[in-house]
Amino acid sequence: MYGKGHSERMLAAATADIRSQVVYMTKVFSNHLKYDQVIAACHRSLKNLKTDTIDLYQIHWPSGAWGSRPVPIEETMRALNDLKSQGKIRAIGVSNFSRAQIEEAARFGTVESLQPPYSLFWRQVENDALPFCSASGVTVLAYSPMAQGILTGRFGAQPVFAKDDHRRGHRLFQPDIYPRVQAALERLRPIADRNRVSLGQLALAWVISHPGVCAIAGARSAGQVAENARAATLALSAADRAEMDTISRTVTDALDNNPVQWSF
Repeated sequence: MYGKGHSERMLAAATADIRSQVVYMTKVFSNHLKYDQVIAACHRSLKNLKTDTIDLYQIHWPSGAWGSRPVPIEETMRALNDLKSQGKIRAIGVSNFSRAQIEEAARFGTVESLQPPYSLFWRQVENDALPFCSASGVTVLAYSPMAQGILTGRFGAQPVFAKDDHRRGHRLFQPDIYPRVQAALERLRPIADRNRVSLGQLALAWVISHPGVCAIAGARSAGQVAENARAATLALSAADRAEMDTISRTVTDALDNNPVQWSF
């Protein structure tokens, strides 16, 4: 889905000399979940990545999402289990699955990870899948941990996006929610300042402070990668976490239970 394999090819080129030091994670989309489609998609990714094994292969969205035709999870998991037994993938993960969907998938094989949207301003997973994952040893790979850049504080009072920028449809940028976001950011700044970190680092530190939760942090430069990584050195106090939780609720309490971030 990402550039029709372009991102995988870029990744392969960038990490060819250090393959043993990195973990490759990629996905199969919801419109490729029949047995033969999963196998073919995995082979394309292996070719793009120039590797014999994908470390974590994930179902990007559940069957039926984004207008795709429903496919029994048993069929999809059978393909993934076969790929795993052949050594073409090392582990199976799911993305954007509810607790019920993870539980069903786990009936047909071992699910190692869940990739949901999760940040200070987007916390629906806490009421659904996160408790199950914590109890079952399923690692949570939080995407959008800085809420599409909102939690870096880089956007002004009225951000303007290009027509093809998917943030135009992000629910946190909508007029009924965004003023709450701006007010919450102002309350978070003193916490970041006293911990001597940026707002983005504070947001990342909050996500990874939860046991069994990792953060997938976007970056557009080597400097941003290094800045994001420094969030791992921050140990938030119980008082900071409590204050951040209170601030967070001023945004999340105004959202409904729809786990999808965008209104397309």
